Amino acid sequence: MPDPDLTGNSRPVTSSQTGCHDALESTVKRHLTHPFRKPVVPHNQQAFDEALKWREKWQREERTLILDSYCGTAQSTIHLAQRFPDHQVIGVDKSAHRLQRPPAEVPENALLVRADVDDFWRLAQAAQWRPAKHYLLYPNPWPKPAHLQRRVHGSPLFPTLLALGGELELRSNWRLYLEEFAMAIELAGGHAEIEPLALQNIDDAVTAFERKYALSGQTLYRCIAQF
Repeated sequence: MPDPDLTGNSRPVTSSQTGCHDALESTVKRHLTHPFRKPVVPHNQQAFDEALKWREKWQREERTLILDSYCGTAQSTIHLAQRFPDHQVIGVDKSAHRLQRPPAEVPENALLVRADVDDFWRLAQAAQWRPAKHYLLYPNPWPKPAHLQRRVHGSPLFPTLLALGGELELRSNWRLYLEEFAMAIELAGGHAEIEPLALQNIDDAVTAFERKYALSGQTLYRCIAQF
């Protein structure tokens, strides 16, 4: 995901799709029955091992875990750590460039990890992590129909995301993206609800993307899912 233009000059998502992708159901069902077996990349394993050590130092306090995937510059991770001071919050993003530019000091109950979420999720599942909440705030929606499998719910890692459990919250300025996500959750036996996200104040935006979209007058949505 490219860095956002914070001026609010943002175009709505456009796509030739007018409804949920015709291949969504078959794609989700195929991924639910065929485990993803690609080897974990060494630098992702190392990043997870460091996160594991960080978690262990908090074990005596039994802090509950929150994951913030695709965290970008970590504005959302910082926000969540401040909002839930009695939780451990781990923000994951593949871009070292973005992670080196947090907008504020990172609280002690937060950790920033440079890793691909595909590997990080699998390693977290293998380690039996059970986050209470898992946020996916404005990942690239890949609006071209040919890119269905690059979307979170069309990815072969979707079953891993579900296996981690917890309350999932996905946000986007493209409602169809959330409708597909909700449909995929239902196909997997879970439950999901979509609602508009109304910011009381622009400073309530939890990511730079959310701020940008709100400033440009776009409607924001969130999908809350339980699995």
